Amino acid sequence: MSQNVEDHQIGGSDKPERLIERGPGYRAGLRGLPRSLDISTIGAGVVAAVFGCTGPALIVVNGATDAGLTTAQTVSWVSTVYLVGGFISLVMALYYKQPIVGAWSIPAAALAVSSLADHSLPEMVGAYLTASVLVLLLGLSGFVRTLVRWLPMPILMAMIGGVLFKYALNIIGAAETRPFLVGAAVVGFLLLSRFVKAVPGVIGALAFGIVAAVLTNSFASAQIDADLALPTWVGVDFNPLTMLGVGIPLALVIQAENIQSMGVLIAEKYRPPVNNITVVSGAASLLVSGFGGHNASIAGPMTAICGSDQAGSHHSRRYAAAVVNGVIFVLFGFFASIAVGLVIALPSELISTVAGLAMFGVLIIAFRGAFTEGRYKLGALIALVVAMGDVTILGISSPFWALLAGVGTSLVLEFDDFKEGSRN
Repeated sequence: MSQNVEDHQIGGSDKPERLIERGPGYRAGLRGLPRSLDISTIGAGVVAAVFGCTGPALIVVNGATDAGLTTAQTVSWVSTVYLVGGFISLVMALYYKQPIVGAWSIPAAALAVSSLADHSLPEMVGAYLTASVLVLLLGLSGFVRTLVRWLPMPILMAMIGGVLFKYALNIIGAAETRPFLVGAAVVGFLLLSRFVKAVPGVIGALAFGIVAAVLTNSFASAQIDADLALPTWVGVDFNPLTMLGVGIPLALVIQAENIQSMGVLIAEKYRPPVNNITVVSGAASLLVSGFGGHNASIAGPMTAICGSDQAGSHHSRRYAAAVVNGVIFVLFGFFASIAVGLVIALPSELISTVAGLAMFGVLIIAFRGAFTEGRYKLGALIALVVAMGDVTILGISSPFWALLAGVGTSLVLEFDDFKEGSRN
């Protein structure tokens, strides 16, 4: 893939041999922030945050409730992962001037929720710590950068397209349930995209969708708890079976999410700091583990929104969208008791529609990168199919299996493409 975007736009390292990649620095990030904060970057950051604070939050809340966790433990889980995830956005986006969005892995949350049925919370904390250490060591080894460079770009792009395509498909399911609300959101997206190009189409979708929700009385009732959310120390029980059976798959899931995020940034012509993304994910996950948080890492879908053309045409300014997202996440974490109640009131169909529309630009780039180069075509197709299938095997989600299946297919059937790639 061409790397013709200027270094000051894409951040990353001008010395690839460094383990921890250098970026433009906080002074450059802060100095450029006021100019970069416009309606496009703010809008994309808000849309990404709304997506991240709605459906994903409910996965944690509902899972914690089903597992019998106390209210304090549930609030601690939610507040910790959002607080630390938000700080990741602020730290990484400002230093590298890239739209790197911190949050937590949705597939990892699903794995944690399902495992809570068979393991106590302190045992799960032991598994969280195990996964965090593994991810941290993986980043410090420098292996991730080598892996990302070795992965064929068409296969990586196909995986990205397959993983994110479900968000676009969710629009169809939402339209079946609430056609008027979804139709209004789509109309808002089309009108702004066509006539007000300075404003992201997703802002129109969100605005029109909210109006439609008000007109159709689609907001659900919710109980609001006005207490400030504070993380609560859980304690840890190092059960070897839980550490092996949950911790290792969890580490693979977290790193698969990180690679998905890296692929999104590469698709948008950034040069992500792959080692530091992994190191920060491991260190941040260590921080949240003791308070019941399953992990804190880089978020693929929200990075896709903040890094897309919905955040404006200037690559060098899109990092501001991640900063906006990070601020909202930190506030959500501090006021999790209140925020979760408000989130429950939002129509899920509206959130699905806005998130799906926000993925359109990234999907176009991903499919173009997957199938226009001419090499690894069969491997890319297999990766796309596996990723779209959203399979989970041994607790490990589809991005990992998509890359494995795609690369394996190309090694067997398209080995000449690897030889050509090594010569280039």
